[in-house]
Amino acid sequence: MVGALANNQWSVAGWGHKDVNAMLIQPFINYNFEHGWYATTAPIITGNWTARASDQWTVPVGGGVVKLSKFGPLPVNMSLQGFYNADRPKGAADWQLRFQIQLLFPK
Repeated sequence: MVGALANNQWSVAGWGHKDVNAMLIQPFINYNFEHGWYATTAPIITGNWTARASDQWTVPVGGGVVKLSKFGPLPVNMSLQGFYNADRPKGAADWQLRFQIQLLFPK
């Protein structure tokens, strides 16, 4: 499965004394294996259009694994992903680690 989410937020009256103009892009790729396992990458790329040019982007590169399991009758999606921030603002973290649990409620 391949896709992407994207949005850009603008302020009308600002936020405190700052104007807001920020972009978020989240491309995702999943490759399914047997027994509920899949490999995934879903980096959250952000752009701050009001920052200096050298500090506008955070661009993570990486991925991880996900396991779809059942706890009783409830399906649960558990994900562990690691990302290196290939481009980042000054002072931002070099790495990101994401652990996620999704409770699924099918009809």
